[in-house]
Amino acid sequence: MEEALQQLKGDALADLDVLKNADDIEQFRIKYFGRKSPFSGLMRELGKVAKDDRPRLGQLANSIKKDLQDLFDEKRRSLVAAHSGDGDGVDLSLPGRTQANGKLHPVTQIMEEVCGIFEGLGFTVAEGPDIETDFYNFEALNIPPHHPARDMHDTFYVDDSILLRTHTSPMQARVMETQEPPLKVIAPGKVYRCDSDITHTPMFHQVEGFLVDKKVSFADLKGVLSVFIAKMFDDSIPIRFRPSFFPFTEPSAEVDIGCVMCGSKGCRVCKQTGWLEILGAGMIDPEVFKKVNYDPDVYSGFAFGLGIERIAMLKYGINDIRLYYENDLRFLRQF
Repeated sequence: MEEALQQLKGDALADLDVLKNADDIEQFRIKYFGRKSPFSGLMRELGKVAKDDRPRLGQLANSIKKDLQDLFDEKRRSLVAAHSGDGDGVDLSLPGRTQANGKLHPVTQIMEEVCGIFEGLGFTVAEGPDIETDFYNFEALNIPPHHPARDMHDTFYVDDSILLRTHTSPMQARVMETQEPPLKVIAPGKVYRCDSDITHTPMFHQVEGFLVDKKVSFADLKGVLSVFIAKMFDDSIPIRFRPSFFPFTEPSAEVDIGCVMCGSKGCRVCKQTGWLEILGAGMIDPEVFKKVNYDPDVYSGFAFGLGIERIAMLKYGINDIRLYYENDLRFLRQF
């Protein structure tokens, strides 16, 4: 992994030296900073290296990427300056034309912030298919056919065994059946449910997270989520865990934070309680471990799931989830 990172750095520096125009700049950006760049591939492989080496290699990867980004920005500025001063065929007396800068969608901004916080805590990112099988979406998560919990999901079925995933939790089983503990994974992505009102849309975004190792306790879960909430909102915001039920965790809890709209004093948004539900979590049920051939007497773990639109609504004070998808520039420009 370290050799691959150093080789990638050398290749990038060599390519950087020969950039000559705007097309070269864009091709370099896509090659080394895009979603399918070698850096992204190496970061996904980070979860497979030895546990003791992960922090060092992750820090090295981030350092190399930052150095290259700084050098790339400097090269781009110098090329722009060089070409703007040649004056060939340019009437310098003409007024300039402004072009509006694009911005990241608020949902994308929150997704990147959430993933960044958990990656900073040592979690690796795993992605899976939007079109899922009934086994991974339900049965592998301790939700057999005719289980009443299936009614909570309002599922879009393609046929009897294929569906649009209702949560990103199937990545629990997909990752665990191919990798051995210890695991610290988050699974961001789109999910689909047949529901639509001011707080629900047929397509929305979730981040599933899970940690599996020996002697993992509920205290570990509370510690991780407390750090996340402090970084996402404010380190002084009150937090509470309420007992709840999820088929794939036991015990389970809903996690609430003090209402960010009224400062926990009670308002219409929090229904005068002073609290807002933010995510669900719990200890992974032993039945889920049995599905992937983990010994529940040896390993334990926790899982949590949160809705990105929900987090964005709380952070930005948005009262209608449908605003995210109407493409109204008056709304989007605020972010």
